[in-house]
Amino acid sequence: MQQSGATALTEPTRGADPKAPNGRREGISLGRIAGIRVVLAYSWFIIAAFTVIVYGPVLEGQYPDMGIAAYYVAFAYALLLLISVLVHELAHALTAKIFHWPTEKIVLNLWGGHTQFEGFTATPGRSVLVAMAGPAANLALAGAGWLYILAADPSGVVGILSNIFVWANMLIGIFNVLPGLPLDGGRLVESAVWKATGSQEKGTVAAGWAGRIIVIGLAVWFVLLPLARGDRPDVSLMLITVLVGSFLWMGASASIQHGRLRSRLHLVNAAALADPAVGIPESSTVADILRLSPQGTPVIVLCGPDGRPAGVVSDVAVASVPAGSAAVTPATAVSHALGAGAYVPEWSQGQELVQFLAQLEGQEYAVVDHHGRVTGLLRQSAVVTAITGKEMRRSGRAKAQNR
Repeated sequence: MQQSGATALTEPTRGADPKAPNGRREGISLGRIAGIRVVLAYSWFIIAAFTVIVYGPVLEGQYPDMGIAAYYVAFAYALLLLISVLVHELAHALTAKIFHWPTEKIVLNLWGGHTQFEGFTATPGRSVLVAMAGPAANLALAGAGWLYILAADPSGVVGILSNIFVWANMLIGIFNVLPGLPLDGGRLVESAVWKATGSQEKGTVAAGWAGRIIVIGLAVWFVLLPLARGDRPDVSLMLITVLVGSFLWMGASASIQHGRLRSRLHLVNAAALADPAVGIPESSTVADILRLSPQGTPVIVLCGPDGRPAGVVSDVAVASVPAGSAAVTPATAVSHALGAGAYVPEWSQGQELVQFLAQLEGQEYAVVDHHGRVTGLLRQSAVVTAITGKEMRRSGRAKAQNR
């Protein structure tokens, strides 16, 4: 189950690798806090630069005596925001630890950050508690900052940053309680629908649509209404609204898509989706293949000396072998190799099967019974079609191999 709730700028998700999908490192390791790895993504420097460029001139205009120091203060503001987001994510992670949800890492990035969990089992109540821990932490920081201002009455740069810290945390905390994914408040909608219907997937879809409604509301309030009143547009505010709105819309859309896909996971069943197949030794010949599968059915899977599936016979290649040569042509000559370990038990199904297949190479997987005998051939295209309801496009080469 994917836990995703976010600061104005954050989203807890599940993941597993310190590197990006393309193999490049995703950021700078900041070490561990309470055993949880923290990574500063390179994209964070974009939001830091944006903060300095936008807020620096504002400070310089309000406090002319600062001069260039105004830009250093603006950068300090970016660092305070980073700390606020980190505390938000730690609140998610530490609350999840109470329920024994293993946390993979916290990534601080362009949009704030996200907490990545490993596999876990959630309930509506626990999901809400983990999600709400983030905004609660920010409101607590705002309260602590406010008490400090009352007690110390700081002035100068310290006073400026103290006030910024309070308002930033208050804004992050309140904004994230809004009831729509990918914001933390979206978990309230998701859990309510989940509890009422018994379907987390329906809850996720409903919360995603609620997130889209929030984006529309933000656009109307901060962009359309001021323009309709004839007010002079605040370029900075409009730019921030567009950026945040775009992020929220993408997150809401992703939540809707993920909810719909998860609702179809029950259709992913290795035995039900596989084509009938039979396994024969790699030492067999084309004549053996024709005897067992004269019309190309069942699919012939070649097994190595250890009995494990190793290759799949191509009907096109078999048909190209002259009849007189069938008895002396090895089966390996008319087959292509399966990926390493590309076989699954016939009782595999659902999310567990999808996650396992994602770790394997290739697009075909032998299906075996309790005795290790081949009973079918599962193709990636069949799994994708079952999940999405759409036929997967394949290259000509892949189609030829599957014949």
